Amino acid sequence: MSNTFTTAGSDPNVGGVYPQEWATKLQERLDAPINWKEVCNVKYSNTRTMNMPYMSSEPAIQTGTRGTAYGFSDFTLINDQLTVSTYKPVPVFIDRADLAQCTLVDQMEMAGRQGDVINEHVESAFLANHGNWTNFTNASIGGDAGTITVAPTNIDDIIRGIKREIGEANGQKLADRQGICIVWRYADLEILEQFAQANGFNLADKALKNGIKSGYHFMGVDHYVSNSHTSGHLFAGVKKIQQIGILKSTYGQLVVTEDPDLQSGVGMISRVDYGLNVPTAHDGLVFDITVS
Repeated sequence: MSNTFTTAGSDPNVGGVYPQEWATKLQERLDAPINWKEVCNVKYSNTRTMNMPYMSSEPAIQTGTRGTAYGFSDFTLINDQLTVSTYKPVPVFIDRADLAQCTLVDQMEMAGRQGDVINEHVESAFLANHGNWTNFTNASIGGDAGTITVAPTNIDDIIRGIKREIGEANGQKLADRQGICIVWRYADLEILEQFAQANGFNLADKALKNGIKSGYHFMGVDHYVSNSHTSGHLFAGVKKIQQIGILKSTYGQLVVTEDPDLQSGVGMISRVDYGLNVPTAHDGLVFDITVS
């Protein structure tokens, strides 16, 4: 003998004999890794243009002769500017009836998702700024000119090469104070893990001790990972050199508009206003690793 029980379909208003439960939140979002707040020098300000002048020439030491006059050194000031002018909105409209009837639509959760979208965009914009970094090609690690194919046989050469270039550019003091990093792709990070494990390093312990999210500290460098690279380009160099300016009065703010454009509903608008800059005096300390 077999009993038959009716099961409800997809319509929540059509029930069956089994009790049902509906999760009152949207599906968990698949977030892309975000590194720009860790890697970059982020400046939150309501100023459109931030001026950062620096001395471009150092005082020169001279050969002195006792009893004779010495000469004075000249110096030059150059101004770097970080201009916050790029504007990216994330507007979402919800019909008033849908807002009332659908428990899956929550304004605060939607705002959180808009914030995630904004942070991922800034990550992509930062990694797309590779034209202002110093080129690091296959020739930089002793090979032929061209792109680097990341492999277990050369990934340690890349790390050592970045550290060498920073030292040769007289950036060791900044590197000691602020740290060095590389932002890899996931496939590259897998190769690095393979290399490290083959050489007896326990990456799980390293990651826990150094507190790096989605990465680890290895060979004196913080290794991060991102899905937001411009194809063929990775970021490396001294941390906090690449500058990102964020307009603080709009970042993280949600504006709710009633019946926008005579549409019966609610408009939820988040936005980000930002700018990018690499200080000219330090552009030799951040690198565009060109990869295949």
